Amino acid sequence: MSGKIVKVSGPLVVASGLSDANMADVVRVGEQKLIGEILNMNGDSASIQVYEETSGLGPGAVVETTGAPLSVELGPGLIENIYDGIQRPLEEIMKISGATIQRGMQVPALSREKKWDFTPAVEAGAAVAAGDVIGTVQETAVVLHKIMVPVGLKGTIESIQAGAFTVLDTVAVLRDENGGRHELTMMQKWPVRVGRPYRQKHAPTVPLCSGQRIIDTMFPIAKGGTAAVPGPFGSGKTVVQHQLAKWADVDIVVYIGCGERGNEMTDVLREFPELKDPRTGESLMKRTVLIANTSDMPVAAREASIYTGITIAEYFRDMGYDVAVIADSTSRWAEALREMSGRLEEMPGEEGYPAYLSSRLAQFYERAGSVSCICSDGDRRGSLTAVGAVSPPGGDLSEPVSQATMRIVKVFWALDSSLAYKRHFPAINWLNSHSLYLDSLKPWFDEHLGKRFLIDRDKAMSLLQEEASLNEIVQLVGKDSLSPADQLTLETAKMVREDFLQQNAFVDVDSFSEYDRQEKLLAMILRYDSLCRNAILRGADVQALFEIPSRERIGRAKSVESGTYQAVYADIAAQMEREIEAVAERGEAEV
Repeated sequence: MSGKIVKVSGPLVVASGLSDANMADVVRVGEQKLIGEILNMNGDSASIQVYEETSGLGPGAVVETTGAPLSVELGPGLIENIYDGIQRPLEEIMKISGATIQRGMQVPALSREKKWDFTPAVEAGAAVAAGDVIGTVQETAVVLHKIMVPVGLKGTIESIQAGAFTVLDTVAVLRDENGGRHELTMMQKWPVRVGRPYRQKHAPTVPLCSGQRIIDTMFPIAKGGTAAVPGPFGSGKTVVQHQLAKWADVDIVVYIGCGERGNEMTDVLREFPELKDPRTGESLMKRTVLIANTSDMPVAAREASIYTGITIAEYFRDMGYDVAVIADSTSRWAEALREMSGRLEEMPGEEGYPAYLSSRLAQFYERAGSVSCICSDGDRRGSLTAVGAVSPPGGDLSEPVSQATMRIVKVFWALDSSLAYKRHFPAINWLNSHSLYLDSLKPWFDEHLGKRFLIDRDKAMSLLQEEASLNEIVQLVGKDSLSPADQLTLETAKMVREDFLQQNAFVDVDSFSEYDRQEKLLAMILRYDSLCRNAILRGADVQALFEIPSRERIGRAKSVESGTYQAVYADIAAQMEREIEAVAERGEAEV
């Protein structure tokens, strides 16, 4: 079915004569067959957002509807690929058209020529239901791609064969309960705006280890959780997200560059193939899907890129994998919503954003979770963790996107430009950030790190809060006028900040810190605090306590090589106890 364009306004096109079309249908616009999506219908008139540059389009051009919603292709070939916002493979397009994407190009998301080695997981005659794994493909060295029965199908496997096949070749035949015959391939399609089904959603109870001490210890996120990283320009949002994508202990990472600068995506494309995954020893790209829709690409496709990314992530979650979606940034996505809303002449909400901004953000984050996947046996578990950057203009966290996000997500890592200017990275402000997963993660921490870990975490947080209060007094009367105990509080808080929370993403030893190392390092700093307080009560000179040689060794402890840190930390702790005891004995003698 086709209609005619009556109005063009940037990426918004209005066409008439589409009375049989439906909301969210994909359409082809003009002679170049630009891809677009119907936003709303009014009689036989449809408002269409076009995902490509619309210059040259005019009234009278033909619009053809495909009769299907915007969907992604799911199957072997997703991993290591780089897509734009509507799942066009950028590397394949570059081979055809060079560095510039020509308008109207139609390249399949999954290669139709490449053959994959399919290994059956069931035999002919087996009863299967939606979500059941019928075979596997070793997609990369670290990802075993599971071929599942598509949603909505149930029956008996009539035939299945091993061998090398393309994604469109029939690998199995399923006979449903009504006698219908269904040829199963390794590829399935799914509409991006519809969440993939699951059996049950569970409360997240396992932490996502990122190797970043301020995140893992102070403000942890659970596998299947939601987090936001708000911060002004230059505060390190992208580096925090890169660190999460590199080191998080998940099976698959889907990184969505949504409206950010092209050079940041270039950094990802250059770094990830060279970086080694600490868990597998393979390149990080072997478990990564990249979606690049940078600020110079069509604004409407930004809005689709978020849904494209999370649908691909849900597909891998359904295989039973732990998946992380990193979106950089949801503010640029919200700006795309605002632009399209303005062109649709909708009633604007706060700061011009559409009134439905909060509900759209919630729809995105609600697709995260730890779930029981749909399958016959029902014991397959997967998780999808969503982390979105927020780029508030001028670092103003009271603006609508930040506020709406804060109400939805359970972890808030607030980046602070003043910390960034002091070269304290990650520049997460410990006084403005929070995590609501501490209670649900407590049993895991108690079992794996001991009950002392969360007690130490709370003690460190209280020291940092006391430091903020004492700094106001110091500015008035100076540090020397404080009591020895308060001077020690400032010193220990400084150690927590500089020797524990501060981390260098460009130094191999410090870039990633496992949980056991974090627990021992924090315990050592707080042990220093405890011993010094006892020594002060015995008359020790507080300045002498600050100058013991082991104090400097604690400062360098985070740079100790991973394989030797346990022995080194034990040695520092023993030396610290001897030196503090000696200072305390001198203090007693002087008294």
